[in-house]
Amino acid sequence: MLTGTTISGEEPPRGAGSPVAEAVAPDGETGERPAPAPQFSAQLASSPRGARLARRLAVRRMEDWGYPPESDVSCAVALVVGELAANAVRHGRVPGRDFALRLGLDGAAGLVRIEVADAASGKRPPAAPPPSCPEGESGRGLLLVDILAVRWGCEPRHPVGKTVWAEVSTDAVAGAHAVPATCPPPAVAARRRSPGQASV
Repeated sequence: MLTGTTISGEEPPRGAGSPVAEAVAPDGETGERPAPAPQFSAQLASSPRGARLARRLAVRRMEDWGYPPESDVSCAVALVVGELAANAVRHGRVPGRDFALRLGLDGAAGLVRIEVADAASGKRPPAAPPPSCPEGESGRGLLLVDILAVRWGCEPRHPVGKTVWAEVSTDAVAGAHAVPATCPPPAVAARRRSPGQASV
């Protein structure tokens, strides 16, 4: 269940009344300040439904940022968000506490940063399942994160919990050949709703 959504950093329209101010360079020439990097954040219920919603919201946001659902970048982001959100629900769930999804697009660096924060403390989960459990499901999703992300890690979240983050390249998705052919899955098609329909 989506309990709250914050959208910030959208690129404002240019022209009259635009909040993008003109700056004066040291040499006296004027120029526009760069627009803030696009960002998105949402608090989601720590449940399988919340994890699925995180993935759908990520696909929709990527489409808003110019990456259609069928693009390699959108597919990679959807898969990484899905795995990190599922991990937060499965291993980081604390009764009565939501998990947070944050996305940021850094066009200059060519990266999408994904952060999933939960209320459980802990270290970065291993990328691969333990050798003693070759058929175990645990950890397999993080192998996918390891393939698709340029880098990923885990850091403490204050005052409590942890944030698992990953960065996906917008230029050439590392390991894009490993993305399953079913990407994007039907539930993540992120079709735009008509104005009369309720939002997710």
